[in-house]
Amino acid sequence: MLLALPDEAFLPFGPDGLSAGDTAWVLTSAALVLFMTPGLAFFYGGLSRQKSVLNMMMMSFGSLGVVSVIYVLWGYSMSFASAHTGESDFFSVFDNPISLFGLSQLTEVREIDGVDTFVLGGFGTVPAIVWVAFQLTFAVITVALISGAVAERMKFGTWLVFGAIWVTLVYFPLSHMVWGGGLLSGSESGLAAKLFGVDDEGVANVSPIDFAGGTVVHINAGMAALVLAILLGKRAGFGKTPYRPHNVPFVLLGAAILWFGWFGFNVGSEGAADMLAGAVWVNTTAATAAAMLAWLLVERIRDGHATSVGAASGIVAGLVAITPACGSLSAIGSLILGAVAGILSALAIGLKYKFGYDDSLDVVGVHLVAGLWGTIGIGFLATETGLFYGGGIQQLVVQAVIALVAVVFTAIMTVIIAFIVKPLGWRVSQEDEDTGIDETEHAETAYELA
Repeated sequence: MLLALPDEAFLPFGPDGLSAGDTAWVLTSAALVLFMTPGLAFFYGGLSRQKSVLNMMMMSFGSLGVVSVIYVLWGYSMSFASAHTGESDFFSVFDNPISLFGLSQLTEVREIDGVDTFVLGGFGTVPAIVWVAFQLTFAVITVALISGAVAERMKFGTWLVFGAIWVTLVYFPLSHMVWGGGLLSGSESGLAAKLFGVDDEGVANVSPIDFAGGTVVHINAGMAALVLAILLGKRAGFGKTPYRPHNVPFVLLGAAILWFGWFGFNVGSEGAADMLAGAVWVNTTAATAAAMLAWLLVERIRDGHATSVGAASGIVAGLVAITPACGSLSAIGSLILGAVAGILSALAIGLKYKFGYDDSLDVVGVHLVAGLWGTIGIGFLATETGLFYGGGIQQLVVQAVIALVAVVFTAIMTVIIAFIVKPLGWRVSQEDEDTGIDETEHAETAYELA
């Protein structure tokens, strides 16, 4: 039942069209998404062995430090500058990193007709600086996600340098391409417009859908993880030594924090506190619950047991899959999308043994696979344009194209960056790996057992 609220509840503050309610929600969402990175640290830390848990958690916290600084300096500018300044971007791939360097322009207020007004306006109904806060947290967790594929063997200093270069050359351009009006958006210069034409307003007749980051975050991080896992090589004893999670309660705690924070991730991407935001909340929950149950069912049939780690992994798979689709599916469609994601990811995590790459904490099996399914699944399940709803094949084609471009772009750029960083030294020594990366890289241990 819809509640009839007085018009005053939606009055903007000031003549610039900004909304206090929407601003408060996006700020809250930014805090929720920021909380996801410590949640990821618990999730990954619990999955690691006891002698490497601190290093695993530090890779997430290190990403939080490095990416936050870079985002303030040039990251937002590379992603969204043209939306504020009207400048042309570079080849529809990235914006000028200097235009909004340091962000001071976004808080500049000038008196116009006796009213204090933001010189560069807002982003939707929220001040632009608030949108910066929200988008910063997405960049942080995307880099942190990659770390799960290189657990227990990558030098911490090299990881920080890699993260700084990767977020600049891969994440920011892809963010612009999808959300900033670039190559993978519905703009006139985008691939979708070239495939199916544009309407009278210059918008693609069939626009790509990535509500909250299926391509930008999950396919991006998952593909980078696959490249690094292959280039870095296997851990000592891979395929012979059982790598058991050292703290399953940490894993469950991390999954719970991620689920909680994901409401900021998905619902906050609406940029407003409205009915669509409510639908996104419901869709996010439906898909996640269905994915968890589907993963447990696969485990029960395949292994005879439904595990706690499986439940946590299923939760993440569902969250990943619904991320790009949460604003375009019905609740029933979300259940279907989530269930398929749980099944696909539960099966995909075994591929590393078949193909011989050491994706330590299953970033590829969960984020790449579920991210691909969530992005492409929109073409089947979107309520207005999906194939199963009579929308034809065009949306499916567009979704497949943006997923493919994201995979290829990330793979090529990550290989290039890996070779740039290689002289710093990728791996700890065999002796340090045997001793434990916590002691050798950080001079600490997670548990004093003496």
